[in-house]
Amino acid sequence: MVRRTKEEALETRHRILDAAEAVFHARGVARPSLADIAEAAGVTRGAIYWHFKNKGDLFAAMCDRVHLPVEALCEPQRIARQEDPLGGIRDICAFVMRETVTNPQWRRVFEIIFHKCEMVQDNGAILERQRQSHAEGMVKMREHLRLAMERGQLPADLDLELAVNAFHAAIGGVLAHWLFSPGDFDLDVNAERLADAFIDTLRLSPSLRQGYVPRPMARLHEEVAALTQQSNGCAASLPRQDEHDEDGQGGGFGLLPPQ
Repeated sequence: MVRRTKEEALETRHRILDAAEAVFHARGVARPSLADIAEAAGVTRGAIYWHFKNKGDLFAAMCDRVHLPVEALCEPQRIARQEDPLGGIRDICAFVMRETVTNPQWRRVFEIIFHKCEMVQDNGAILERQRQSHAEGMVKMREHLRLAMERGQLPADLDLELAVNAFHAAIGGVLAHWLFSPGDFDLDVNAERLADAFIDTLRLSPSLRQGYVPRPMARLHEEVAALTQQSNGCAASLPRQDEHDEDGQGGGFGLLPPQ
């Protein structure tokens, strides 16, 4: 009887997490309430509070269904045991990208994290949890790259801090890009190739070495100011949205918002 009760509680927890995932994916994170999620899961709000302290706790548990397996793969001790730690890092990158394409749950959760978690005050606790997860991931990635440097797989004069941030941004940027516009490129086919490109950048890019002096950036301020002034002038000369032509379309080709 006790075992049956535990199984039922676990099934209810999974049902709530599945409902939260579906609701957040459909409506974003800020707007839905726990009552909305309870309704979608077919449970009471009390059932949600039995398993989760609040909405932030529920969001974190939903993310952990994807985060925890990745975190286990990224444990520094696991990487350190490998003869080719840099190759292990590369394989994790490729795996995460491919799994995002082929695993519907991973894709939904990453779409929520990257594109449906609004940066608003109502999401304060959730955003803080995201920042904490980001910081923990950066610590592990720094340890991975430091180990590869010690093993001679990366340059000894690699600017570790800059390299960690560039590497992390490259992976996150590719995932965010593909999730936003998956028709732009085939992430499944190119997962290993992109992972190799990220690693090659760490290994070969002179700009990631300590002491690198970049060339001065072009002075673009005056050109941008002129283009901005020109753009503002063009916008001011366009007819109002309510000034329609014969076919009922606004003279601004639908580019201007309603006045």
